[in-house]
Amino acid sequence: MGVPIDPKRQEPPVVQATPYFSTRAVTRTLLITVTFAITLYLLYLLRKPIGWVLIAAFLAVALSGPVNRLNEHMRRGFAIAIVYLGLLLIPIGIGAVIVPPLVEQGNNLIQNLPEYAADAQEFVEKDERLRRIERDYNITEKLQEQAERLPGRIGDAANILGDIGLGVVNSLFALFTILVLAAFLLGSGKNWVNRALELRPPAEAARLRAAFDHMGHAVGGYVGGMLAQATLAAVSAYIVLSILGVPFAAALAIIIFFADLVPLVGATIGALLVGIVTLFTDFPTATIVWAIYSIVYQQVENNFIQPQIQRRAVNVHPFIVVVAVLFGSTLVGVLGALVAIPVAASVQIAIREWWSWRHDRTVGELLAPEPPPKKAAG
Repeated sequence: MGVPIDPKRQEPPVVQATPYFSTRAVTRTLLITVTFAITLYLLYLLRKPIGWVLIAAFLAVALSGPVNRLNEHMRRGFAIAIVYLGLLLIPIGIGAVIVPPLVEQGNNLIQNLPEYAADAQEFVEKDERLRRIERDYNITEKLQEQAERLPGRIGDAANILGDIGLGVVNSLFALFTILVLAAFLLGSGKNWVNRALELRPPAEAARLRAAFDHMGHAVGGYVGGMLAQATLAAVSAYIVLSILGVPFAAALAIIIFFADLVPLVGATIGALLVGIVTLFTDFPTATIVWAIYSIVYQQVENNFIQPQIQRRAVNVHPFIVVVAVLFGSTLVGVLGALVAIPVAASVQIAIREWWSWRHDRTVGELLAPEPPPKKAAG
């Protein structure tokens, strides 16, 4: 027997949930998306000047050490001028060492070209196989044809030289702009940072100031250590090359200096380039001695010199060093590889200081006394 159904009883109507879209939320999301897209587009358009500003900031931090030391004995403007004068004298000295050998070798090559051509022709005539190749492929006649076409290509060569000259002018303009920006940062950058920190609470401002000072010391210490390491590598290479009698030992030592500045692979590349030069000087004795010296010195540098610099200046884990160099070289090239380690050190310092600040704040909240209970009204 079933339960009787009350005809007056009515089931509650089923209400279907309809999605509710707030006009304000949709508008806010749309504005955020558009603003983010416009910001990315502006960053893309301004990537070159932004890169110049970042390079200038890094250069200012690197030069702040000697500028601050000189500032203790003279006005800051004079200190910046002296440091910049020393910085500009470096490429002048390098050019004075490298340019004369290049000009001399170029003149010798031009003067000896007829002799080289006669020697090559005589060598071909004495060798039966080379005579057969000459007879089959007529290489001499083809070379003569190309030589006859050279005057007609002077215009193309002039265009190429013009493009190279324009590139040099643009590079000099970029370098001048970066140096000016770095000078402004050296002169007023610290005041700007102090004024920005004054807007923060005292405890937070003190922690941020300590973090910035730590970053500056890390970058300055790393740059100074790398310059000292590269200088030691260049001087050692100059002594060895002079003993071996390799010509232009000073110019080759400068190559070692700049190659040693590149982390991980720079010293190896520089040693290989100099090793190629030793092939033309007392082969194979000079090449073997140079190879042994390069292997031994790189082991000493990698195991004793470089760890001391990284531990005292940046204290970055080797894995982070490798990853930072790979990322920096991929994004910016050689310059990115040069600044990758101090940038990684600065990021590491920022993360460590933020984590310490967060830990101290959490501990302070836990140890804070509970507010007294409110008295009931009555």
